[in-house]
Amino acid sequence: MLIGVAASAPSWSALSPPRWPGLSISARLALLAQPTASATVLFVGRAVLGAAESFIITGGVAWGLALAGGQNSGKVIAWIGMAMFAALALGAPIGSALYEAGGFAAIALATMVLPLATLLATLPMRGVKAAGSAARQSWTSVAQAVWLPGVGAALSSLGYGAILSFAALLSAERGWHPVWLPFTAYAASLIAARLCFGHLPDRLGGARVAAIFVVVEAAGLLSIWLAPGPLVAAIGAGLTGLGYSLVYPGLGAEAVAHFPGGSRGLAMGLYTVFLDVALGFGSPALGLIAASAGLRFVFLAAAATTLPALAIALLLRRRSARARM
Repeated sequence: MLIGVAASAPSWSALSPPRWPGLSISARLALLAQPTASATVLFVGRAVLGAAESFIITGGVAWGLALAGGQNSGKVIAWIGMAMFAALALGAPIGSALYEAGGFAAIALATMVLPLATLLATLPMRGVKAAGSAARQSWTSVAQAVWLPGVGAALSSLGYGAILSFAALLSAERGWHPVWLPFTAYAASLIAARLCFGHLPDRLGGARVAAIFVVVEAAGLLSIWLAPGPLVAAIGAGLTGLGYSLVYPGLGAEAVAHFPGGSRGLAMGLYTVFLDVALGFGSPALGLIAASAGLRFVFLAAAATTLPALAIALLLRRRSARARM
């Protein structure tokens, strides 16, 4: 998960250049004098990176579920995500230091070496076969069961997209320093919450926990919208991270709850698609809001999307209660 350590940081330390991961950075730097070729390499590199990361995250969660069992699905999803956000939290200051020391070439080198180191660490490991893997559900039946918690996760994930893409820009616009503080506060809060409360979706029910924490997320986003200074913005980002910390694993636990071991990987893969769609299409939509109304209204819009996510969590909770009767 440290793949993103350096790749994301330049957006905080130097807002004009785009973010270029790994090999695409190196190729892009070599083609700066050829805009068309440079943009093509950037596009291809980002596409390959996105496809690879989707398998890494889904594979990691499926691996964890096979080891820990479905009764710990919420904790597994929470802790896998916690590892990713730990890398992102460290990525802001480390990536900024790399950029200051060696520019984008240093970032390119770091984002190539770290995945290779991860590959060397994982190659000797043996695969784990999920219990009950012979009982597999069809793709359509899994999609029908996953779509509702997936939509809820997508709506609640727009807050994450707002923090990731616009918190540093808002800080830069207002002259708040360091500009990476809101995202680091968000990630640190999310990590701490998942360490302390990651068991709650499995103990209290995923939908119930998601309904509670999505309200916290909304409060954090509203705080950023109204923030008069960097301290309030950082506190709001921390509240947003605290809220989102258990919304995604809570709804994820609902998504995989009724599937045998052999189908949980597919369920998580389809569930993760909703997050990707939310970030892929929601972030540009938030960008349009930023361009037309101002950067701070991005966070108001993201807070508004938590309302239907709350409604979905409450509906799933009611369904779970009926199923137990």
